[in-house]
Amino acid sequence: MKKPNVIIILTDDQGFGDLGCMGSQDLKTPHIDALAEKGVLFSSMYSASPVCSPSRAALLTGRYPGNAGVRAILAGHRKASGLTPKVPTLATALKAEGYATGICGKWHLGLKPECRPNANGFDEFSGFLAGCLDYYSHIFYYGMSDGGTNPTHDLWENEDEVYANGEYLTERITRKSVDFIRRHKDEPFFLYVAYNAPHYPMHAPEKYLDRFPELPWDRRIMAAMISAVDDGVGEIAQTLRTLGLFDDTLLYFQSDNGPSRESRNWLDGTEDPYYGGTTGVFSGHKFSLFEGGIRVPAFLCWGEKLTARTLDAPYIAIDIFPTVLEACGVDASAYDLDGQSILQPLLHGENAAHGCIFWEMEDQTAVRRGKYKLVLNGRLTEGETPRAPVFLADLEADPGEKHNLADAMPDLCRELTKLALDWRSGVEQRWEDEFAKNYSTT
Repeated sequence: MKKPNVIIILTDDQGFGDLGCMGSQDLKTPHIDALAEKGVLFSSMYSASPVCSPSRAALLTGRYPGNAGVRAILAGHRKASGLTPKVPTLATALKAEGYATGICGKWHLGLKPECRPNANGFDEFSGFLAGCLDYYSHIFYYGMSDGGTNPTHDLWENEDEVYANGEYLTERITRKSVDFIRRHKDEPFFLYVAYNAPHYPMHAPEKYLDRFPELPWDRRIMAAMISAVDDGVGEIAQTLRTLGLFDDTLLYFQSDNGPSRESRNWLDGTEDPYYGGTTGVFSGHKFSLFEGGIRVPAFLCWGEKLTARTLDAPYIAIDIFPTVLEACGVDASAYDLDGQSILQPLLHGENAAHGCIFWEMEDQTAVRRGKYKLVLNGRLTEGETPRAPVFLADLEADPGEKHNLADAMPDLCRELTKLALDWRSGVEQRWEDEFAKNYSTT
């Protein structure tokens, strides 16, 4: 049987409600929507973290972030640690099976030599290593406002720094992705397309802004940035069709976490939280373990192999690694994974789901089991005080987590709290045993 090609497309800080196929009425995402309509749309797909580095590490390794060695947003300086070859990536696994492997776009999993893409399974890397860039100069400015650290240029082709001043980064990522597909059309390939849009800084050419003249500025720039991604996804899909590869390509799309409320999105000194991204009916945003921070837009299409449908059961991004391996005919038992393959539900429409799904973020911890979700010390957004020490919600009756059932269901609260804290204790112990030394400054 011919090995399928694999493409993972990841967006950055894109809210659950910021796609047409997820219910948006004011954005235009026809290319992404068309792919979603041909595949399986997930109504309850979760990122493994409400922030980018841990979320990306989990997606690429099939492990919870702490078990992959990345628990927080990583620094962007050139000595920053992160993911290491000790934890195999999906690229590592597929490269061993004869796949050409490439990443175009955002890495944000470490800048030390052993933490870079080429050391972690990717034959080819075209993109940037830090967390966010100016979309035109490709300079990393974050954290530089105190004057104590210099801005850093951050655009690479493998280990070579390159300069493309003025090229809009979203379009460059698309261009490089299409080039990779064309060059590897005669062999199985894995391509990780990691768009940084719509992460700040909020930059978009006029041609995209002109598509949304009626929207207020914050929503308009968000719509424009996502529209540029949509055009890129359309170009990637058309390239696959032109080359006769579409039916033999498994394509998975997801956002890394919920939308940012960070005031730096305004780019004009405004201190008010940013309102450009939407989470639909859900509470919480980036940095939060409430649904808006971790429930993300996601779908998977694979030519005619999947019947178009929506799966409502809860899944998490760590499931993609074993799912892809099974689809490619690879035995996943050789890998230490927290995720489980969901290929059979995808093929047959079953809603088989996890027993429990867990999350951690600083002092927040959460668990979902069935329709119930418990959040400890949960915050709705970065910097806020906890909403409640313990928050229990019935997500079937209350998907927006508006009503706390902790007092009404104390026995269930105690049971889920123990599950969550026991899981976190295991993560903490493994972190100390295996990964904490990677970040030591001594």
